[in-house]
Amino acid sequence: MDGILGIVSEYNPFHNGHLHHLELSKKLTKTDFSVAVMSGNFIQRGDTSIVDKWTKAEMAIKNGVDLVLELPTVYALSSAENFADGAIKLLNSLGVVDYVSFGSEIGEINAMNDIADILYNEPKEFSALIKAQLRSGLSYPKAREIAISQFFGSSKKYTEILTNPNNILGVEYLKALKRQKSNITPLTIKRDYSDYNSTNVKKGIASATAIRTMIKAKKNVHYVVPLETYEILENRIQDGKIVKDISVFEKQIIYTLRKMSLAEIKSLPDVSEGLENKIKEVANQCTNIKDLINGIKSKRYTQSRIQRILLYVLLGITEKDISSSKKVTPYIRVLGFNKHGKRIISAIAAANPKLNIIVSVKKFMDSPGNSNLKSMLEKDILATNIYTMGFKKDPIANLDYTKKVVEIK
Repeated sequence: MDGILGIVSEYNPFHNGHLHHLELSKKLTKTDFSVAVMSGNFIQRGDTSIVDKWTKAEMAIKNGVDLVLELPTVYALSSAENFADGAIKLLNSLGVVDYVSFGSEIGEINAMNDIADILYNEPKEFSALIKAQLRSGLSYPKAREIAISQFFGSSKKYTEILTNPNNILGVEYLKALKRQKSNITPLTIKRDYSDYNSTNVKKGIASATAIRTMIKAKKNVHYVVPLETYEILENRIQDGKIVKDISVFEKQIIYTLRKMSLAEIKSLPDVSEGLENKIKEVANQCTNIKDLINGIKSKRYTQSRIQRILLYVLLGITEKDISSSKKVTPYIRVLGFNKHGKRIISAIAAANPKLNIIVSVKKFMDSPGNSNLKSMLEKDILATNIYTMGFKKDPIANLDYTKKVVEIK
C-alpha cells in the first residue's frame, strides 16, 4: 500500500486551517491515504479538549482523514520533546507511513532541520551556551532559543524559529525522526493564517484557540470550520458534551494539591528547584484556577508548563510514567477509520504481526503481558473517566470500554 501521509494533530476542534493543511499535504506528497496521530481528551498545552476524542476522530474522518490513532495521554501531556517523540515513535512503528507533515510559522524544512541537528547532536559549544542562559534564571525553552541564536550568529532565519510554538514542535518532530533513524520523509506547511493562540479570523480561517473562545461565548463558528465539524459541534453543544477548559476541574485540582504532601508534589513531572513549595503555598491560598496559575508561573516556569503540572495532579501522572513512556513504543489505539483506513489497518497488521493494535480495550487489558503499555493505557482510561465529569449531561465512566470505534462508511 503506497502513498500514506502521517499527521500529528490535536484537532481541537478540526477547522478550516486543518482542512487546508491536510489537502495541501496530500497534494504535495502525492499521497492517497492519511493517518492522524491525535491527542485525546487533554492536550499538550495543559488544557482540556473542547470535545471528546471520539468526536474529534469523527470530525477528522468526515473531513478526509482515513485513520485516527490516539496519542497516549502520557505523551499528549508531555513537553514538546516527549509529545513529538511519542507521536513519531507511533507513526514510525506502523511501518507503512511515507511522509509526516506538520504546520509551522517558517514553512521551510531546511532551517528547521539545521536546528534539529544541533539539538540532537548537542555539540559542546552549544551545551555551554544553554547552561550559561539557564544560570541566569531563564526557562529552558527561552534559554535554548537564545543559545540557538548565539550559535548560529546573526542569521534572522535561525534566531526567530524557536520563538514560535509550531516551529518548536516541528523541530522536535525532526529530532524524533533522527532519534528513531526513521525513513519517513518530513514536510512542513507554512501557517499563513492566525497563530495558534490568536483570536483573529483571516479569510475564513481562525486558530483553534479563537474557535474555542467563540464556542465558550456562544458565538456561531460556521464560517471558520467545515460543515461536518459545525454539525457535530452543534450536536455536542446541545447534548451538553462540551468541556470548555481546565477551569472545569479547578476544585478537584486545588483539593488534590491541598491533600498532597510536598514530597508528592515534588515527584510530579516538570516540578524542580523547589517549585513544589510555591505550588503548595498558592494552592493553600486560592480557590480558582486563574489565581492558582498566576500565583505559580514565573519567568522560568511558563503558563503551559504550569497547566501541564496541574493536569498531572488531576490525572495522577508521575515522573515514573513519563520516564517509562520514553523507554517503550506506544500501542496503536484505533479511534476511528473509513474504508481506506480499514485497508491501512490491514497493511499495518501485515507489516508488523507483533504490533499492539488496540480496537478493543477490554481485550487488550485482559491479555497477558505488556504491563508497561497497560499502565499507559490505564492513564487514557482514567483521563476519559475524569473528562466526562465535565459533561453537563450523562457524565458516565468507562467509555473506553463501551464506546465503539468511529467507522465512517
